Amino acid sequence: MPEENQYAVRMDRSNGGWSVRILDPGGTPVAERACADEAEARTYASTVRQHVYWLSEERFRQYYRLPESA
Repeated sequence: MPEENQYAVRMDRSNGGWSVRILDPGGTPVAERACADEAEARTYASTVRQHVYWLSEERFRQYYRLPESA
């Protein structure tokens, strides 16, 4: 069985609105998406979490075009 994918997802709310960040296994943000509202942020974050669960780290990086972890 492949290793567990260690990427994570974080939703943030600021004065400018909502954003969703993808964090690498070390906790460093490697991608960010601005969202129009909380519903869009929750939907996107949920989709990314499903991909974290389903995909290997290598395939996840390819899908989201993320850099290799250090």
